[in-house]
Amino acid sequence: MRFIMIETLRNAWKIVELRKKILFTLLILVIYRFGAQVFVPFVDTEAFRQIFEEQLANTALGLVNMMSGGAFSEASIFSLSIQPYINASIIMNLLTVGIPALERLQKEGGEEGKKKIAAITRYATVFLALLLGFGQYVLMRGYGVLHYESVFTGVVIVLTLAAGASFIMWLGEQITEFGIGNGISIILFASIVSRGPDMVRSGIALIELNQYIILFCILAVVLASVTFVVYITQAERRLPIQYSKRMVGRKMYGGQSTYLPLKVNMSGVMPIIFASAIVTFPATIAGFVSGGEQNTFVERWFGIGSFPYAIVYLLLIIAFSYFYQSIQFNPIEIANNLKNNGGFVPGFRPGKPTSDFIRRVLNRITFFGALFLGVIAVMPIIMTRVPAVPTGLAMGGTSLLIVVGVALETVRAIESQMMMRHYKGFLE
Repeated sequence: MRFIMIETLRNAWKIVELRKKILFTLLILVIYRFGAQVFVPFVDTEAFRQIFEEQLANTALGLVNMMSGGAFSEASIFSLSIQPYINASIIMNLLTVGIPALERLQKEGGEEGKKKIAAITRYATVFLALLLGFGQYVLMRGYGVLHYESVFTGVVIVLTLAAGASFIMWLGEQITEFGIGNGISIILFASIVSRGPDMVRSGIALIELNQYIILFCILAVVLASVTFVVYITQAERRLPIQYSKRMVGRKMYGGQSTYLPLKVNMSGVMPIIFASAIVTFPATIAGFVSGGEQNTFVERWFGIGSFPYAIVYLLLIIAFSYFYQSIQFNPIEIANNLKNNGGFVPGFRPGKPTSDFIRRVLNRITFFGALFLGVIAVMPIIMTRVPAVPTGLAMGGTSLLIVVGVALETVRAIESQMMMRHYKGFLE
């Protein structure tokens, strides 16, 4: 995978248009990481960092901190990171499936419909950012890390955090529109990669404690996870398609054989991102409201190393994989298109029998891919039950899945842009 990525980036760099997009994306990421170093006013950041490391790092808030690139524990203006946008996107996807008007707007509204749904998602993001910003203000006030406690202080902190989350959403949209695409995923990628030095320090600490076996097991899990994620992301089931011969004028068309590719993991890394956002949401709210009084309860039931957390995380990954498969691939529509173009799956009649067969195959391979991703994500969490294994490994497993998945999606996006440019040049 590494050599393919390097070769793709090298070829893209030679193209002026793509080179500008890559440089623009890097500029946005620099702005994002610079903003992550700007602190929220009226907060004792050193005291909050110490409290976080001592009491909150091993809860689900630790995963929130990882997904923000450490901005949460630093009380940065980007503390909320992309959490509000991800949660808003989840809500909109669910509402689109459940509300017929929104479903028609998405499928039949064209570009205008997509713009309206995007606008609604933005408003929902701002609302959730205000809600989570207020929760973080309550958390910091409960732990006594504010220099001044007043209504003005609360308003400033909440608005600052909401503005930071809204600005991150805007940065992601700029990458999607003017950069190499997948803006929100790339920002999440940059946040996780920025925590790399901390993971290296954890490995060095194991070496200093002569925990070579533990370190070897961790590296083996990392290597296996990367291998499986790449394999599942690129794996596909190819259904044979046969086109019947037909006369159009004096020419004979059809008769050729091809295949219908069904990706084992159609939704890519999104089930992991969405599952992480959902599974950490209750613990995030509980941690915000408790102010340290119910931290034992939160860690027991919502902590990253807890058994309920691992089970819910696994089930959510599977559920979101099926959910995204259902909204991205419609077997009935595919079967009708094949029927209208004279195509059929050998052994199955066109129409409903074909769509039922495609749906059965799709459900089986989706379950296989989702289960694989879920097991790889949960395995590091199970390993943290071993006393010598650091708790951060659980977050490292999730972050590894996200990083590898986003890297593969980005490479495919760049390759598709290179291919489109090649076709445009050929037509011109």
